[in-house]
Amino acid sequence: MLLEMGGSRLVRESQSSVLKFGQEEKPDGQGGGRRLLWQGADPAFELSWWCGTCQLLFKRLEGATETLSLPEMQQTLNSGIDKIEDGVLDAFTSLLPEGTYVPMLLRVQPELVYPGGQGDYFSEEQVDTWGISGFWGLPEYPQTPYYRTWQAPVDASAHAYEFVVPMVPPRWNDAARVKEYAQELLDSSTPTAVAVSILDVCEPAGGTGTDHCAHWGLMHFLLDGHHKMQAAAESQRPLQLLSLLSIEGGLGKGTEAERLVQLRAQPQAARIARGPRRAPV
Repeated sequence: MLLEMGGSRLVRESQSSVLKFGQEEKPDGQGGGRRLLWQGADPAFELSWWCGTCQLLFKRLEGATETLSLPEMQQTLNSGIDKIEDGVLDAFTSLLPEGTYVPMLLRVQPELVYPGGQGDYFSEEQVDTWGISGFWGLPEYPQTPYYRTWQAPVDASAHAYEFVVPMVPPRWNDAARVKEYAQELLDSSTPTAVAVSILDVCEPAGGTGTDHCAHWGLMHFLLDGHHKMQAAAESQRPLQLLSLLSIEGGLGKGTEAERLVQLRAQPQAARIARGPRRAPV
């Protein structure tokens, strides 16, 4: 559920900016490098390839080793916010790279998914559209558990999928704190997590899939709220997520990001497979 959308905000680079979307450097004469989310000087996640025809991807790398919680925000976020607050935005946008961001306050009910397990997007919906890797003979592998929260049709030829991606795996969380949050969520859905988000829009040029469509991937990389998110998944309770959607960081165009925000207000609905695209006669 979309609770509130804020006005777009221009963020300037600052000394406290620790995240960056960008390209991995390649030696002269070689093609473009991997598209990455950097945490400090280290690559934290590999993202979907630049072409827009390869599969959606968020693959955890060795640089994703810590969360970005802000101690001064903990009391506010644990109690929860009932609207988008400038103080919270100011605190977390100071961690982000320069660019334009659209804040969204969402209510989500996360489901924890493991790669290759039940409900895994990469081995289910993605395989339906792209098939498995012709080289590896396997689905894509994100190298991290993650949360699924929402999906809905964009139109007959496109479907939106939403993911919450933890910076560190849930098994690193403190079990006692997870239990505390689970108890709080029995009484309230306002405890709030915070994420920087991107929209990647990908559609295969060909492939062996049985359901050709464009995939709109809304990916929330958790900055704060790792224990809350796990608690919500384990207790099957909703919580709030403040998403800071980067316009420049994703493959989706600005108009697609605007449309995605409108789509996010729709109820969840699974994809109805329509079969492969047929060549014109």
